[in-house]
Amino acid sequence: MAGSVSALLLGALTTTANATQPNSETDAFEIGNHAMGSQIAKVEGDDSSPSTAAAMRPQGVGADGMKAQATVAGIDVASHQSNVDWDYWWGQGKRFAYVKATEATSYTNPYFAQQYIGSYDIGMIRGAYHFAVPNSSSGRAQANYFVDNGGGWSGDGKTLPGALDMEYNPYGSDPCYGMNQAQMGSWIRDFHDTYRSRTGRSPVIYTSTSWWNKCVGWAQTFGDTVPLWVARYSDSVGRLPNGWGYHTFWQYTSSPLDQNSFNGTYDRLQALANG
Repeated sequence: MAGSVSALLLGALTTTANATQPNSETDAFEIGNHAMGSQIAKVEGDDSSPSTAAAMRPQGVGADGMKAQATVAGIDVASHQSNVDWDYWWGQGKRFAYVKATEATSYTNPYFAQQYIGSYDIGMIRGAYHFAVPNSSSGRAQANYFVDNGGGWSGDGKTLPGALDMEYNPYGSDPCYGMNQAQMGSWIRDFHDTYRSRTGRSPVIYTSTSWWNKCVGWAQTFGDTVPLWVARYSDSVGRLPNGWGYHTFWQYTSSPLDQNSFNGTYDRLQALANG
């Protein structure tokens, strides 16, 4: 299976974590390491706090202003968290986790194996995510790199579909990586179609409403088939990105690390993992 432990370990441990030049000959920047939401928090700010985060458990407020009837608490991690104390986070009530696997086509998380397998071993439903750098290589190339380095999916009931992290450009002043809406929409569609072809699942898309509406607009819509993971560091989800009528995940704070809620009961989270 694409998500087999041996493949995950091989992908995580054989690719260097050091920054290297991206594939595109037109890009002089070096690929670094950016955590999910790092650029959203930088541009849009973070109005959450530990007390806000505590107040959101166990329920959250949806885009319609109504409290969710049930949610499941989770976290997302990257190499910045190094070796994660999964016993601690399980004790804090976290029941799912997303782990950064890759960025562009040249970076893999050196702590991926500990984080991805460790969250599974403690009992969490886990998934992997990819930080997109659309102007460094094609959506197809980055989807393949992601799947080849831990971002696949297997129907074991404990693995969520991979997530595509779309946010502000950390490598330049243009938040949309120099692309217009049609170009960005096509890039995301290319990633989506390649990932689906490789795994049989559509990826989750992580983004903020402001970034998506600016950089994608209505050029492509994914709401009918793609789960939305929305980032908004406040006490409500707020308006959703174009094309979605509801959210599946909500990243509501980055304090003391990224914390998330699944919009539904635990059995619905299991259903998402099972496909």
